[in-house]
Amino acid sequence: MKKNKHNIVNGAKGFHPIYWEKNYADPASIDGVGNVREHANYLKYLFELDFFEVESICDFGFGMGLLFREMLATFLPKRAYGIEPSIYMFDIVNSKIKLRVTENINLKIESIDLLTWAKKRAKSQKVFDLGICTSVFQYLSDDEINAVLPMMAKKVKFLYFSAPTNRELDKQIKDLEFFDEYALRRSKTRYHKLLKKHFTFVSGRLLESKVHFDETNSPFTEFIFRF
Repeated sequence: MKKNKHNIVNGAKGFHPIYWEKNYADPASIDGVGNVREHANYLKYLFELDFFEVESICDFGFGMGLLFREMLATFLPKRAYGIEPSIYMFDIVNSKIKLRVTENINLKIESIDLLTWAKKRAKSQKVFDLGICTSVFQYLSDDEINAVLPMMAKKVKFLYFSAPTNRELDKQIKDLEFFDEYALRRSKTRYHKLLKKHFTFVSGRLLESKVHFDETNSPFTEFIFRF
């Protein structure tokens, strides 16, 4: 049977400068870039409402580094780790963005892809309270997603997640005249099927690891919002 492009595992090796120049030409207008403070505050107050303390953070593709830095500044974790497969953007962040917002953070960043992390790095790492994975999965094949999700669920307790569905990609074309030629198209149902094997949806953008929590021990106890 001929392989579909969604099912070929070749790793998310990152993008050349042209991707960043095209897709991030107006960073202030991009969700998760121009509004990082709102994202961090939303998550901070959400965790405070349910009495969960974030002391460690992992970013699974920090891109321009702005959301990662804001999360570090907001939560001030003791330990943090981030990866970015695009060498071009990694070098910019490493030289120009001050991710170490305080000397008290044990911070490490690497220019590797998510598949490499899952296969070669994750086993030796301690569990993180919070993982960040925004605008990453639309660039991964189904096989890549299925390969990394079990390890992500083992290594993070909660995952701040976003990925555009096919409807949102269509809306970007219609409303913003923006076409992301690199993004793979998936329905909401497809994303749910991939994610719900390993995570529970507990709030907007927030997933809870099924490895670490269930209804008996989760800090998120409003069952009507768990699915």
